[in-house]
Amino acid sequence: MKSLDAKLAAYRENPAASDSFVIADAKDPDMAFGVRSLGHRRYLSSQGAHPAQFSPEIWSRDEFGYRNLPEFLDIIREVVEQGLVDIMLMSAHVNEQLTIKEGLFQNSHITPAARANDATDVWAARHGNYLSHPAQPFRSASIDHIQCGQLDCDRSTDTFPGANLGLYSVTYLNDLEQDKRTLEAFHAFREEAERKRFRYFLEVFDPNVDSGIPPEKLGAFINDQILRTLAGITEAGRPVFLKIVYHGPRYMEEICQYDSNMAVGVLGGSAGTTYDAFRLLHDAKKYGARLALFGRKINNAEHQLAFIEFLRLISEDKISPEEAVHAYHGVLQGKGITPKLSLEQDLELTEQSMRYGDEGGKTIVTMPAKRLAKRNAPVAAWPTKADGAPDFASMTADQRLAYHTARLKQ
Repeated sequence: MKSLDAKLAAYRENPAASDSFVIADAKDPDMAFGVRSLGHRRYLSSQGAHPAQFSPEIWSRDEFGYRNLPEFLDIIREVVEQGLVDIMLMSAHVNEQLTIKEGLFQNSHITPAARANDATDVWAARHGNYLSHPAQPFRSASIDHIQCGQLDCDRSTDTFPGANLGLYSVTYLNDLEQDKRTLEAFHAFREEAERKRFRYFLEVFDPNVDSGIPPEKLGAFINDQILRTLAGITEAGRPVFLKIVYHGPRYMEEICQYDSNMAVGVLGGSAGTTYDAFRLLHDAKKYGARLALFGRKINNAEHQLAFIEFLRLISEDKISPEEAVHAYHGVLQGKGITPKLSLEQDLELTEQSMRYGDEGGKTIVTMPAKRLAKRNAPVAAWPTKADGAPDFASMTADQRLAYHTARLKQ
């Protein structure tokens, strides 16, 4: 059984359980950004660089700066091998390369997934103006192409060589005609998905243009729209879980307590600081979220595998967000990687855009500042059990920090 299904089943059996948190790595930025989408080459997998043509009279590869697709695929392979995420979200094309042709997920507990639609509010092309317009529904990928890589799948069985989980996104604008068109497109997708036995999770963006709703009230509007929409969907057509903007503790608890059978997750938003990501996961989980999906925050990390490991440790309550930032910088130092920000800067909370672009209408979500305790120098040892295993229950904060920093530096 895939870990996603096991964790969702455990959560539905006992909604109060906190040990079934799902983490997704959203490696689908090629559906939005084009050339820049695959991220900066300052982080590559252990396979290193792949050949690329650059004419020296035009530019050097270092000047160009971005990964190519083979380098991006290598990173996905490493994350899957690491095994700490539960979902790998990809574009239909990357899903075909890794899931269908390569069979990367056949012997993995990780569930492959693909972005099933790309509404216009993710069309973040350089010099384009699409992001300044109200979002319109659109789908590049078809369900059949995600499931089996061709127009018509063999439906004599319930298994498919490709992904059988997709992300479908909607953007509520508080505009009657626009929202009606969005929900009509969603209705058509749900009917097709149910007929083709295709599972999906629902991503809900905040308005990408001025909605007339004050920012502090957007959480109420979004919660009501989600619940109103889901009320018309029976179990056969409902999403596996939700992916929404974190609007703070009150609105997260409000929607999470509504239906114990509905798992709610948060989307990660723009890159920001390391502390932004770690606090978002910690706070969302504290107030009821059971999933977190990070795209740009992982893809832009100085060391993706270490970043993911600290997300998992935070989700398991083994380390605090503040301790994790300190330990992450310790790992970077141990590996000889220069961080993008100093430790002091990386411990700051910043305003986070939850949009794919930075043009007008972006949603800003802030979390209340938290006084950071000054860290003492990590001690060299930590308590262990009789069998030599680390005794987390007896560790101080400094000992936990020292343990995880030393382990991940290796």
